[in-house]
Amino acid sequence: MTKARVWGGWSKAAVPAVLAAALVAGACHYIGQDTDTGLQTVTVTRGDLQKTITAVGSIEPKDYVDVGTQVGGRVMKIHVAIGDRVAKGDLIAEIDPTVYESTVRKDRATLENLQAQLEQQLAESALAATELKRNQEMRDADAVSQTTVDTAEAQAKVAAATVAATRAQIRASEATLSGDLANLGYTKIYAPLTGTVASQTTLEGQTVNATQSAPVIVQVANMDVMTVWAQVAEADVSRITVGMPAHFTTLGMPDKKWQGSVRAVYPTPEVENDVVLYNVLIDVDNKEGQLLPQMTVQVFFTLGEAKDVPLAPINALQAQRDAGAYKAKVLTDKGVVEREVKVGLTSRSMAQVVSGLLPGDQLIVAAATPAASGASQSGGGRPPMGPRL
Repeated sequence: MTKARVWGGWSKAAVPAVLAAALVAGACHYIGQDTDTGLQTVTVTRGDLQKTITAVGSIEPKDYVDVGTQVGGRVMKIHVAIGDRVAKGDLIAEIDPTVYESTVRKDRATLENLQAQLEQQLAESALAATELKRNQEMRDADAVSQTTVDTAEAQAKVAAATVAATRAQIRASEATLSGDLANLGYTKIYAPLTGTVASQTTLEGQTVNATQSAPVIVQVANMDVMTVWAQVAEADVSRITVGMPAHFTTLGMPDKKWQGSVRAVYPTPEVENDVVLYNVLIDVDNKEGQLLPQMTVQVFFTLGEAKDVPLAPINALQAQRDAGAYKAKVLTDKGVVEREVKVGLTSRSMAQVVSGLLPGDQLIVAAATPAASGASQSGGGRPPMGPRL
């Protein structure tokens, strides 16, 4: 089950409507009224234009590790606290090593015993080989029977096999000792990377059991680089590509823009309240440490950008059949003139003028007719109901 995030008191489903309302309000800011003609007009200006896709998301560290323990026991000491900066290899925590130290001592005693047995067996094997050689020489001189030689040969083989078996036991004991030494080493837990202690899930004195899974002591995160997990609607995700520039703002610092680029677009969606959302990842530098985990952000993916170009409000242009072709009514000294306009990049409220208009031109905005207004107020233009019988 996924949990829907909320940005600024608005659910994700409400954000597009809020953004659209804000853009319309921005467009209406340009509307004025000519005092001589009484017509509503807007001015063609010069500026920058971006076409963007908006989304909301949250921030997570790009690199983080759940630092756990591979052995069970009582947590004797935790050497860090949440927020501490640690370097790779720093001691994080210690597990009571008593049981593991005892096991290692037992392994070493067993190994010493086997090595002593091997010394004895090597001596016996050497003696058996000497006796076999002597008996073979005496048999050549017909001083002993063949049975004596055969017995000596069997004893030499048994002695050699005993030596081989003991050497195998020693190798097994050495392997056991290596494993138990490793477990003893695991009672000291070290930081696997340089970063900040982001969370702590185990308390000092608590007993942990590592039989089925590795209990997590703390989480260490490298917050020099953070990742924005933006959730993009299915209608927009097909237009987002890896490497696309993007910027975002946070609730706490809405005036500051962080810049980044798309690192990945995850193909598996999350469904929240019947809304299909795809995770898009953006990496951003955070060496100043202003971005923290779980911060809510508003993300803008840049589809296109035009700088220092003539701009006209969309509501003052009338679209034609050809792509990019519009018409506009311009208020001039000689009256209202209709012009053909070619536009380039467009957003929801503004369009880049390629030809047909110049900065400073006054464009007429179509106003609602009284009939239309009356229809709106009377319930969408339906005929009045007759008297009830």
